[in-house]
Amino acid sequence: MFFKVFCILAVAIAIVAGHGHSSQYIHRHDGHHQPVHHGHHHDYYTHPKYEFEYKVEDSHTGDHKSQHEHRDGDVVKGHYSLHEPDGSVRDVHYHADHHSGFHADVKHSIHHVVPHHHHHHY
Repeated sequence: MFFKVFCILAVAIAIVAGHGHSSQYIHRHDGHHQPVHHGHHHDYYTHPKYEFEYKVEDSHTGDHKSQHEHRDGDVVKGHYSLHEPDGSVRDVHYHADHHSGFHADVKHSIHHVVPHHHHHHY
């Protein structure tokens, strides 16, 4: 999972290079190794815990998006926002855990653009 997050951030950074600004943050918590016994075989399990976020704001291309996610054990919670080409904004709040699975609340907001008409006086 950490590798997947790293790849997403690398792509986001490459896209905005030279066009706008981006920011990213990753904080990984390495827990204590806990033995898991399978008969005579011992595996070691580390409690997964991380948090990351990134943000892209590029006024040149109109690319505006952000994401924040954190995981503690089998519970993942996050939010992402994306400006669509039609001017609407998609906001998604999501969470997942072992008991209830994955759930997402998706909302679209439409920002109306009022054209400004120039009047010419002769």
